[in-house]
Amino acid sequence: MLGFLPTSLTIHDKEYEIRPDYRNILTIISAFNDEELRDTEKTYICLVRLFPDFYSIPEEDYKEAYEKAVEFIECHMKSDRPSPKVIDWEKDEQLMFAAVNKAAGKEIRAEEYMHWWTFIGYFQNIDRDSVWGYILTIRQKKAKRKKLDKSETDFYNANKSIIDIGRVTDPKLDAQMYADELFQQLLEEQREIEVKEG
Repeated sequence: MLGFLPTSLTIHDKEYEIRPDYRNILTIISAFNDEELRDTEKTYICLVRLFPDFYSIPEEDYKEAYEKAVEFIECHMKSDRPSPKVIDWEKDEQLMFAAVNKAAGKEIRAEEYMHWWTFIGYFQNIDRDSVWGYILTIRQKKAKRKKLDKSETDFYNANKSIIDIGRVTDPKLDAQMYADELFQQLLEEQREIEVKEG
């Protein structure tokens, strides 16, 4: 539906409330990019953080729940080819928020609530001539192995520490594999709880 900001997702013909505030989604993305977490843990964090009633979702629907969660986070914007990752949300926080605030015309961190899709709308309207926009342009060119012009090369050489980023994980995980592993992990945890309470 046009102009609709979803606050629930349909899993197997049933509506489940979600937490769509941008801060929550950035926390999920941070987990996706945490190299110390296993993929099953990333999947679990995503589901538990997004769905307040996660434990009411039947286990056989976890895979669909995860797929719907990723679709929501990606704002239903699918691409046939994976694009290079040029953002490290934690490292880029200060520059990124300054640019988003300018696009929004306000300090968005002061807002009590902002839907993820609203945040992404502001993010997509960042001024490409700002410092953050310039950094993104350089990262995109480098990721695509395009030649930087002289001013970009000079800027890059003077600011490598803020421009270079490490490996960033794509949140499009193999949902079936991770959901299967997650089911097993959750079942084992449930058995442990039952034994302790036994």
